[in-house]
Amino acid sequence: MAGKVAIITGGGGGIGAATGELFCAQGAAVLLVDRDAQALEATLQRIRASNPGARVDGCSSDITDHSDAAEAARFALEKFGRLDVLVNNAAVRNTDTIANGDSAEWERVFGVNVIGALNMCRAALPALRKSGRASVVIVSSCYAVRGRKGFAAYDASKAALLAMTNNLAAEEAEHGIRVNAVCPGGTLTPFTIGRGRARGKTEDEMRADTRTDSLLARWAEPIEVAYPILFLASDEASYITGATLMVDGGAPAAFK
Repeated sequence: MAGKVAIITGGGGGIGAATGELFCAQGAAVLLVDRDAQALEATLQRIRASNPGARVDGCSSDITDHSDAAEAARFALEKFGRLDVLVNNAAVRNTDTIANGDSAEWERVFGVNVIGALNMCRAALPALRKSGRASVVIVSSCYAVRGRKGFAAYDASKAALLAMTNNLAAEEAEHGIRVNAVCPGGTLTPFTIGRGRARGKTEDEMRADTRTDSLLARWAEPIEVAYPILFLASDEASYITGATLMVDGGAPAAFK
């Protein structure tokens, strides 16, 4: 990643923060985008402490607003002079079923997860086209391709991102832009840890859990998702586009 410049949305924590730290360690310049300014600043301080000299900055933006997304792309260009990689990772969730959900919640979830990704792609594409060897990585979910109870809006939004991945890959190949998706399984992000606490479980207890929804029978760490994102973003994946990479501990096989 030496010499490359990347924008990572949802960079204030979880998978986005781990990806930002990994990209910096691999020599990239990184702009982390997150609407949570406090979480963003904490992540920036941690990256700078662990990697002195890292070329990293933050932009507190609401990517559901196309003007905020455009400003983030402009900031990256002003700060680092070019753009080679976009990681669309920002997401929100809800826990309603289809029967009990309301349209406002669906609009909120799709507004961040799908429209936010759309806004960032449209804002970044002119600069990515100039790169000549650019990459877009879209963070979807293993639940985009199989059902479960209680996350209907979130899972539907993640399925929409897989369609967006294929469409964008087809449209941008002629401009030298590869577009791929990563589908994580259960990952120990601040969201999942917070849900665990709400059910009376500590983070340590969650790590000790034996999960039945994957062959590896445990939670993923955010860095375990960041490494596949790094691969798809890098030139080592130069002949991969329009692909979906499952990072779910063998979830489908666990249900056979």
